[in-house]
Amino acid sequence: MRRLAAILLILAAALPASAQPRAVPESREQVLLSFAPVVKRAAPAVVNVTTRRVQRAVASPFANDPVFRRFFGDQIPGMGEKVQNSLGSGVIVDAGGLIVTNFHVIRGAEEIVVSLADRREFEASVLRADERTDLAVLRIDAGGERLPFLDMKDSDDVEVGDIVLAIGNPFGVGQTVTQGIVSAVARTMVGISDFRFFIQTDAAINPGNSGGALVTLDGRLVGINTAIFSRDGGSNGIGFAVPANMVQTVVAGVGSGGRLVRAWMGASGQTVTSELAPTLGLSRPVGVAVTDVFPGGPADKAGLKRGDVVLQIEGREVTDNEALRFRVATQPVGQTVRLTVWRGGREVAVPVTLTGPIENPPRDVTPLRGQHPLSGATLANLSPAFVEELGLDLPPRGVIVTEIRRGSPAAQLRLQPGDLVQRVNDRPIATVEDARKVVQTPLPWRLQIRRGERTLTTTVGG
Repeated sequence: MRRLAAILLILAAALPASAQPRAVPESREQVLLSFAPVVKRAAPAVVNVTTRRVQRAVASPFANDPVFRRFFGDQIPGMGEKVQNSLGSGVIVDAGGLIVTNFHVIRGAEEIVVSLADRREFEASVLRADERTDLAVLRIDAGGERLPFLDMKDSDDVEVGDIVLAIGNPFGVGQTVTQGIVSAVARTMVGISDFRFFIQTDAAINPGNSGGALVTLDGRLVGINTAIFSRDGGSNGIGFAVPANMVQTVVAGVGSGGRLVRAWMGASGQTVTSELAPTLGLSRPVGVAVTDVFPGGPADKAGLKRGDVVLQIEGREVTDNEALRFRVATQPVGQTVRLTVWRGGREVAVPVTLTGPIENPPRDVTPLRGQHPLSGATLANLSPAFVEELGLDLPPRGVIVTEIRRGSPAAQLRLQPGDLVQRVNDRPIATVEDARKVVQTPLPWRLQIRRGERTLTTTVGG
């Protein structure tokens, strides 16, 4: 009987993972396992990232005061510079020295030093910094040596319950490995970055783990550890990682110096809620109801309409608006994707060829002058390309304030960069040219400004 059991175990080990039957262990030997082989394979590709930035103090108003100089000399409080150091982690993703880390790890850094697992140190340069995904790509020069690196795994293949390892440098104590499971996928209700779509894990992640590797038991990179949910700064068993599919889009083309261009569909909408689902004829709340289709964009050319509900992209369920943005952004530019759309009470397939965001209308960046409340404001037309460049979560239409001249009428009105000028004297402002014309009208001026989620109205000269 024991011989038969041993033969069965050998046969099971030879089968691919998908074909192996899952059964309760029958002996102590069957439950003994070690993650050491995975760690030996993955750990050399995980690095420490040390950044240095200089905080320059504001000059003291007493700098030239003879009384203060008598007591303090040149060491006046508040003068001089303060050096700030911070620690994080990173992952080598190419043998030539490409390293992925978090944007917030290297934000504002004037010097970046990467320490390998063998304790060698290299200065790093920033090839790409993408605040919207909280990712950055660095390069180190190891003199032509091929460095250990991690292959990326299709993060859509990860399931809740899969075992994962988190490797990084928490609290600066040195490389540390923690183990846990994937506790959720496609987690979107997390306000960490613009593309809120994360793998959640209970593997312990602490300060300093940011930018480190989340790996599966085949030793491949499935995510970049980014944040934790914590009330006291320590790990409470809820950590978040940027999925490898998004990491891949940020890394793509960086070696050749190419600009980061994310795929664009040209449509936006609202998440289908439990209240909205019955009105659309859906049995449960799922998908995104299309509320806006950009004229001439990919979705418009494919025939997507307002009122359609996007249920899936390439067979992957779209649970909410954040999932839709993620699914589009992780596709290659030029790729034709199949949308499953709910229309007229049935599902239809809509193929959409994704492009990069277009510069239409031209931005027409214009500083306004004259005797009117917008004088001193620099305005520009919004377009899909300009919205992406600014890193804003805005509809790609309208007129945006990009700059305010100090002391100008616009500054006195407390306009701010990022404000959208929507209406002047009850006339809609769609372009900078509209704004130029309407401010020539006589007093009073009635302005409607959108700031974030708020709409502000004011009257000048009335």
